[in-house]
Amino acid sequence: MAVANGIFRETVLVSNLGPGIALPVSGMLLSLIVFIVTYLSFPLFAKNNVPTYFLIGLQWVLMTLLFEVLLGHYWMERSWSDILEVFHVMKGNLFILVLLVSLFSPLLVAKIKGR
Repeated sequence: MAVANGIFRETVLVSNLGPGIALPVSGMLLSLIVFIVTYLSFPLFAKNNVPTYFLIGLQWVLMTLLFEVLLGHYWMERSWSDILEVFHVMKGNLFILVLLVSLFSPLLVAKIKGR
């Protein structure tokens, strides 16, 4: 979903909104997508406890960071400074928001669904 969001950002949002607005909109959109996917896939891990939900979210964050590093640095050959730009909130990048939503979505959905 993140790759599709990136393609959507670069092909649609940037040309219609400009790069300064497209980047934070894309971050908010990806955060929403992560939450919706968590909500829809919740039956796969629904009968657990709070520590398990937290570990699921933590695993998603670690896998996301690993993907970002492996794809960005080793496959796309981006520099480490380019990769670290995803954490630059003042430039409009909301990747940290995406990571926080990934971390806490399982707990939040569990609470919403009364688990």
